[in-house]
Amino acid sequence: MSTQKIGDVILEVKDISLRFGGVNALSEISFDVREHEVRAIIGPNGAGKSSMLNCINGVYQPQEGQITFRGQTFKHMNSRQVAEMGIARTFQNLALFKGMSVIDNIMTGRNLRIKSNLFLQALRFGPAEREECEHREYVEQIIDFLEIQAFRKTPVGTLPYGLQKRVDLGRALAMEPQVLLLDEPMAGMNMEEKQDMSRFILDVNEEFGTTIVLIEHDMGVVMDISDRVVVLDYGKKIGDGTPQEVRNNEEVISAYLGTSH
Repeated sequence: MSTQKIGDVILEVKDISLRFGGVNALSEISFDVREHEVRAIIGPNGAGKSSMLNCINGVYQPQEGQITFRGQTFKHMNSRQVAEMGIARTFQNLALFKGMSVIDNIMTGRNLRIKSNLFLQALRFGPAEREECEHREYVEQIIDFLEIQAFRKTPVGTLPYGLQKRVDLGRALAMEPQVLLLDEPMAGMNMEEKQDMSRFILDVNEEFGTTIVLIEHDMGVVMDISDRVVVLDYGKKIGDGTPQEVRNNEEVISAYLGTSH
């Protein structure tokens, strides 16, 4: 749980409904996220968790409701606009460039920050060269922070899965986000990898001051690292509160144990 002082609400999701054809993926979901907190979204498979993240970062456009980020309300935003506002995202299925090195993958996260035009970048001329050096310096700091120095020049596709997930986190951090959306950052990991990833998530929250919103299936992890938890089931919100409150919520217990269906 974050020891950073948790601040005011910076992200508010209000009455979001999302339909695909006749199927309701999300029905009137509302919750908020406070600055510096670790906010978890949990729920059984098919609950609508990834759809919710996709609405926040502009991949899906909900039919109803609105999202407010730092006082700015938007109904329809594309992913680039959301990223420019300061919201970054990792994905369940790693979208890394497998043939590229670790450092080059993380560099792609700096694209939004690169000011010089492509022609100057290609020539690596004058200001463009200076700018690239500054970006590489920032990326090297992230590599040190994530303890992957030994793999800087290694093609990402040859790394073990747990390390690939770390590179994915590094690429998102390279965008210097205010809010980081993590979609199942620990899926497919063994116990040791999960512990490492939990530590990195808490360190990102502490040292970078980044607000974290994460989807995670491992309830032990969620209860350990989250400040507040929102629970979805079949596209509806059935719980919201501290880990302790959610753990004792009857509706949440029955959704997870399957007794309500």
